[in-house]
Amino acid sequence: MSADFARLGEEAREAEVAGVDGLAVDVMDGHFVPNITFGPGAVRALRPLVSMVLDVHLMIIEPERYLAAFAEAGADRLIVHQEACLHLHRVLQSIRELGIEAGVAINPETPVNVLEEVLDLTDLIQVMTVNPGFGGQRFIHSQLDKIRRLRRVLEERGLDIPIAVDGGIDTTTAPLVVSAGATVLVAGSSIYNSRGSVAENVAALRVSVTQR
Repeated sequence: MSADFARLGEEAREAEVAGVDGLAVDVMDGHFVPNITFGPGAVRALRPLVSMVLDVHLMIIEPERYLAAFAEAGADRLIVHQEACLHLHRVLQSIRELGIEAGVAINPETPVNVLEEVLDLTDLIQVMTVNPGFGGQRFIHSQLDKIRRLRRVLEERGLDIPIAVDGGIDTTTAPLVVSAGATVLVAGSSIYNSRGSVAENVAALRVSVTQR
């Protein structure tokens, strides 16, 4: 979402060359969040350009209507919002039946315990550290405790589910979320900006974590 839409393919390739593990494709519908971005066509266009994971984050209402379309377009993982799914268990089952990974995201106001009954169907949990909808927002520090609580729950249950953190991730906040228990960082405006190249910004983010 933070990339230059006119150069989307080129900027995706720059990220891959810079050594990132995956590309987060933020899908927004103007209803669940107050913004509109990509559809399956964007994922289909990106798929042949990069070999890294395409992580499609569905910030949309009724995501179950579009699971097959995004899977067919080339998504490696679909992340749905707990708040947008009337039947979250069924949605996660449906994603896995498509042969790809199922992730679930929770907004800042959503407690960790809402996920306890679907952990067996979850390949990744994404904690939103901003209110979803726009890039470049300020990190919500109260979510650090939520990450810690989630890490404890997973350890108590013996589950090795990656914890992703999305929102306001930069060289200052990245070390904080990693220390709290995050294992996947989703970064947008701290990578795609005029302050440095994609490669320079990715390198700086990695250094901030390794030197914490």
